Amino acid sequence: MSEANKKTMARWFDELWNKGRLEVIDELTGDDVVAWGQAGHGEALKGSAAFRGYAESLHKSFSHIQMTVDDLISEDDKVVVRWTVQMVHTGDGLGFAPTGKQVEFSGITVAIIRDGKLVEGWDAWDKLGLLHQLGRIEDATPFLAKIAGVQAAR
Repeated sequence: MSEANKKTMARWFDELWNKGRLEVIDELTGDDVVAWGQAGHGEALKGSAAFRGYAESLHKSFSHIQMTVDDLISEDDKVVVRWTVQMVHTGDGLGFAPTGKQVEFSGITVAIIRDGKLVEGWDAWDKLGLLHQLGRIEDATPFLAKIAGVQAAR
């Protein structure tokens, strides 16, 4: 099961994000899928239609999306993916004018797969880094280093 689940997640990242095949959402999820980490703090996207809206918005906001799977670990019905994405901000789907900037950030996805379909997933990714690269907020590295009690390397 673990190898099949790894293939499902590899397909998800390649076809949905890199190739823009939104129909893979319907192929690999059900109406009861729950996705945490996209909607906002403590909120989830519920159902394939809600996730499709999120994916459409991301594809309208960014072009040249290249999602790289850095690590893929699977055990039983859980798959963990550590990924890096590069893309160009070319659309106004974020609520502000496109900057034309290329951005790069990383994240981790944990998914539960049953019978070949994603049923629940959690995403944690560098939203702060994305906003900094787009010029929407100042660099938070010094602040975060203070919280961690370390001196930031520059």
